[in-house]
Amino acid sequence: MFRKKRGLKSMFCAFAICLIAVSLLGGCMNRDAKRAAAGEDRTFISILVPLHFPQPPSKDVVAEIERLTGVHLDLRWVPEGVYTDKMMTGLTTNSLAKVSFVKFSDYNLVKNAIRSDVFWEIGPFLKEFPNLGKLDRKILDQTAVDGKIYGLYTERPSSRQGVILRKDWLDHLGLKAPQTLEDLYEVMKQFTYNDPDGNGKQDTLGVVDRNDLVYGIFKTLSSYFGTPNNWKIEDGHVIPEFMTDEYMDTMNFMKKLYDEKLINQDFPLTSKEIQRDKFIRGEAGVFIGSMTDVQRLSIEARAINPDAEFTLVNRIKGPYGYKVWSIPNYNGLYLFSKKAIPTEEELREVLGFFDRTMDKDVANIMMYGFEGRHYYTENGKVVLPEETSQLRVYEVNPLYSLLIADISNKNIMEVAKKEQLTYIADQLSKDNESFLALDPTVQLNSPTFDEKNAELSAIIADATYNYILGHIDAEGFKQEIERWQLSGGETIIREFEASLAEQKSDIRLFKTRL
Repeated sequence: MFRKKRGLKSMFCAFAICLIAVSLLGGCMNRDAKRAAAGEDRTFISILVPLHFPQPPSKDVVAEIERLTGVHLDLRWVPEGVYTDKMMTGLTTNSLAKVSFVKFSDYNLVKNAIRSDVFWEIGPFLKEFPNLGKLDRKILDQTAVDGKIYGLYTERPSSRQGVILRKDWLDHLGLKAPQTLEDLYEVMKQFTYNDPDGNGKQDTLGVVDRNDLVYGIFKTLSSYFGTPNNWKIEDGHVIPEFMTDEYMDTMNFMKKLYDEKLINQDFPLTSKEIQRDKFIRGEAGVFIGSMTDVQRLSIEARAINPDAEFTLVNRIKGPYGYKVWSIPNYNGLYLFSKKAIPTEEELREVLGFFDRTMDKDVANIMMYGFEGRHYYTENGKVVLPEETSQLRVYEVNPLYSLLIADISNKNIMEVAKKEQLTYIADQLSKDNESFLALDPTVQLNSPTFDEKNAELSAIIADATYNYILGHIDAEGFKQEIERWQLSGGETIIREFEASLAEQKSDIRLFKTRL
């Protein structure tokens, strides 16, 4: 069964990551001792941050940020594919950096630690800072735990999900960009069996996926089928997505792709890095995920094959029209360790750094790099030329993970001209706003969900993979749902429904008072 393979892999990864964490902790202590011996008087800030690019940003760019902000940064870059494991290892071994990024999808994993006083409540301090004091209250409220603010959010559009395709393959086969689920299946089939690259061999795949049911292809496909975004509320009842017909329809679609070999057969074990590599090397013609990845994918693909061309589609029509899953307007938070930051005075220094990163001089370096090297200005606006695109990928773009509240930050200069594919991706992401599938439980509370969701989600993830791979049938999947319910899932549903009823009662009381 697939679960056994995942278990062995997880045990090995956990052991390896623990060794790395111990090594890094020792390194951190050594660095702190050296700083003290050298009489370093700048504020020292260690930050655990995800790396979404081939390498960390340029040392010159980081040095300039340090000079402008007056701090010494220890940026601990961790590849996004293993970031959750590394962050959780730091949490469980009590060896976190002063500041740690927590992905939106992992936030529930750390809420118990938040309630156990592992992290600082920063809400009362925000008003002391000119930029942090202006953060969007609605987004802050979305991130709150028991009504308290603990993190600085990284702002993101509601949904950047879509389909990236090899345009040169479409042209070679005389195909149009897909507009429906049926079209998308047909494109994948043609890309697999009709020699789209024209090399006379059957050596291509329709689509490449990875071992992630959320940020891989599954959740985006499921939203096209009309699957609820995590949960559905109907007549006061809370229903998990995997109990819906639409979720089963998505699994059947994925099973068809797998059985017909239109998808990489090892996708449940494939990392994000390998998925990307297969796509840029022309082993597959469809990549489903964040459309904003297209420019970087194009750069790397054209370095291998100068004839590679890409196109984007965000509207795939399903049985309920256009739907795409969304996140709240943040994709993660920076949390502040009480152990690593022992005093309020030091917390203020660290918060002061983040406040300073929102000022015009620092924010624009983090966003665009050095004027004259990475971009130029025209009539007070930024121009991002195609010829410096690769340079930005390697030297600047990783810093995007460190920017907080950048979309609403008026200090960041407006872009007059972007690379063509980036511009299209941005426009299509805006178009997604008109047909979002929202998670209706974002503002609901369930202590059991916060405590057990990780282990309960693993039950459904394994069952989903095993169904797609043909290891279990519909009855077997139903049995796994029942196991989820008995293991705490039913309690989560009851707690969500109680929270929903309480919320409705509060609204009625408010209207009565008006």
